[in-house]
Amino acid sequence: MKNIYKWAFYFSMPCLLLTSCFNLEEEAYSEVVEKDFIATEQDVASLLAGTYSPLIYIMNWQGYFDLQEEPGDCIITPTRPNGWDDAGTYRRMHQHEWTIDQWQPRNTYEKCYSGINSANRILDQVKEERLPTGDLKESTIAELRAIRAFWYSILIDTHGNVPLVTAFTDEIPAQATRKQIFDFIVSEMTEVIPLLSEEANAMTYGRMNRWAACMVLARLYLNAEIYTGMAQWSKALEYADKIIASGLFGLSSDYSDNFAIALDHTNKEVIFSVPYDRVYAGFGQFAKWYPPVSRLVFGSSYQCWGGSGANPQFINSYQEGDKRLAKTWLMGPQYNINTGALVWTCTNYIPSLTCYKDGVNMTSIDYGYRVWKYEYNYETSWNWENDFPYFRYAETLLIKAECLLRLGQDESEAASLVSQVRARVFDDPSKAMVSVEQLKADTKIQYGTLDWDNNIDVLGDQSPVVLGGLYDEYGWEFACEAQRRTHMIRFGTYHVKNWFNHTAIKDGHTRLFPIPLSELTKNTNLKQNSGY
Repeated sequence: MKNIYKWAFYFSMPCLLLTSCFNLEEEAYSEVVEKDFIATEQDVASLLAGTYSPLIYIMNWQGYFDLQEEPGDCIITPTRPNGWDDAGTYRRMHQHEWTIDQWQPRNTYEKCYSGINSANRILDQVKEERLPTGDLKESTIAELRAIRAFWYSILIDTHGNVPLVTAFTDEIPAQATRKQIFDFIVSEMTEVIPLLSEEANAMTYGRMNRWAACMVLARLYLNAEIYTGMAQWSKALEYADKIIASGLFGLSSDYSDNFAIALDHTNKEVIFSVPYDRVYAGFGQFAKWYPPVSRLVFGSSYQCWGGSGANPQFINSYQEGDKRLAKTWLMGPQYNINTGALVWTCTNYIPSLTCYKDGVNMTSIDYGYRVWKYEYNYETSWNWENDFPYFRYAETLLIKAECLLRLGQDESEAASLVSQVRARVFDDPSKAMVSVEQLKADTKIQYGTLDWDNNIDVLGDQSPVVLGGLYDEYGWEFACEAQRRTHMIRFGTYHVKNWFNHTAIKDGHTRLFPIPLSELTKNTNLKQNSGY
């Protein structure tokens, strides 16, 4: 079992009971009386658990991982002989033809408000001292405001124009603009950052400490032009620099250490993680990645299903010698763990999102490299317990590099920062080094829809991607970490380029997901996002 303080999933808050009796001097032995309760840091952690625990949906079925990866150019989930049509959900996500009640956007919307409502409920109780936190009151309120702003940082990216709810009431909330949500996140985080813990240890692991909050603002400002129409590169740079200057974080020597089962607070690259536990808070996302015969390969008792794979165009963009390719994707022949016999072969080929060509089943279970980034748990029977690295120091460095390039400042330092991130994944140090010119060059991804033989069919827009070399670095470094959609939108490829079986939606309305039909029905104050 990992030695991780998984505070977000173990509820140990003592019951706060008010007693009443005729003898007011009677001493209570069987229960904790409110006036005698003194909150400890562990108690506060348990108190806050409900505001964090919805985050496990990220890697669960139809969760945030799907929302961020399926619409992008990295992950493909084709229909296969053993199923995977699922009422067309993956085709719609890939082709940007989702409905106003599509599972993935709806799940994200609902989970975010579950976390927000929990934060508001506890905030009200702490402020009114119905939940005593003693000397920890100020820091508890700051953390609650921070995690609430974090949830809104997801919503501003995915749905944009959403209700801004700051109290736990029965009132039907009004809808805020994307700019109003942006300003709220900035205001909240700016105010609470000085009150949040500066520690990066077991007690702050998986919680909103000062550095996690700085990453929220760094990523928010990085995408400010998309969210508000006004770029704020200098502000993104400011918060990236705060994290770097703390001296608390660094790059793991091995890229794969960030995705290990044993990930915990001792890993100095992970700034904020979502803790999982295979008993109390696991996820089954991995079932999508490996076909049923994988049990013979891994020696696992769990029945894998094997839907998702890699877009061949993304795979073909990797630079020769980049170890992130093999550390991210399962490739080639796979053998029986006991007999050594060939079981199946991962091929860099997926012919279609549908099963048939001329009546012949074409989307074989072999087709497509599988996600191999997260260490496989050979002992589990269902849920994995790999913690999800939501913010990594590598992202901090790339954010700084991007801001320097976009501002035209210290461009040589930007190239040095990117080279620093690459250094651990190349055996040849010279190949790890990138120049400013390479970062400013066009992307290495060959865009265009593919025919049945994975050749370019319809080119579509072929204009160069600004900072395409850096765009590729984001792709290779953070593949399968629920970031691709956001990067593609910021670099301008998401609604412009064709890839695999996706033809560009030129009006750009799919850069925001629709407000779920279920929410529109419940709240008449809501107006649907444009284009839906």
